Amino acid sequence: MYSPDLHGAGLGFRRDHLIALEQQVPDCIDFFEIAPENWIGTDPDSAKRLRAFSERFPFVIHGLSLSLGGLTPLNLAFLHDLKRFMHEHQIPLYTEHLSWCSDHGQLYDLLPIPFTQDAIQHTVARIRQTQDVLGQQIAIENASFYLQAPINEMDEATFINSVLEEADCLLHLDVNNVYVNSVNHAYDPYAFLRKLPKERVVYIHTAGHYQQEANLLIDTHGAPVIDPVWELLDFTYAEFGVFPTLLERDYHIPPLEELLPEIEHIARLQRKHAA
Repeated sequence: MYSPDLHGAGLGFRRDHLIALEQQVPDCIDFFEIAPENWIGTDPDSAKRLRAFSERFPFVIHGLSLSLGGLTPLNLAFLHDLKRFMHEHQIPLYTEHLSWCSDHGQLYDLLPIPFTQDAIQHTVARIRQTQDVLGQQIAIENASFYLQAPINEMDEATFINSVLEEADCLLHLDVNNVYVNSVNHAYDPYAFLRKLPKERVVYIHTAGHYQQEANLLIDTHGAPVIDPVWELLDFTYAEFGVFPTLLERDYHIPPLEELLPEIEHIARLQRKHAA
């Protein structure tokens, strides 16, 4: 569950930056996010180094592989390991993608769930099962996607709202994903955001992407955040309030100091709207 200790601007906790962070954590970083798949069962030295940070800073867990919309059974062994890991490091929030990524093995991509009533019932049952194992609500992230499913019975916002309501879970709002989808599928991102339930938002992502064509953006998390996404984040704070917000950078990872201006930009927007 969301904790009031989790606030401000954060960064993904990556081994690329570990030595720099051990020397000094910049003041603009209020929390860290980790992918559990990269840290559960890690070697003793890495576990010790992680614990040195989790004892001092709030963390969020953002999953990569649970496949909430998938057809193969949920990985219950992973969920029990995750529960122990969250307790060990006192991490209050676990988020996952509203997508699927497995079919008798990992597909290593986040694929869209059809916007149908059957898919809602299937995904809701898996979210409820996850929440029962963990003993708490989780947050689901709106996903980027590039192709529409052959059959859709509703629009994306209606689908997300229905899943949130029926599963009684929380919303991890990815602002860059909203922007990417708005370009790829030709809709107004501001109108889309207004359709989402304010009361369920607990956490926000922002990131950069790659422009392959004028009307095709690829959600890479491998470049700086562009101005239209900053503007959408500004609007999100005005519309929903200020929530802990992470700068995602998963590819072409630069030295830590090169990411600090973007983290500071998040903090400035947060101060603007908190005031």
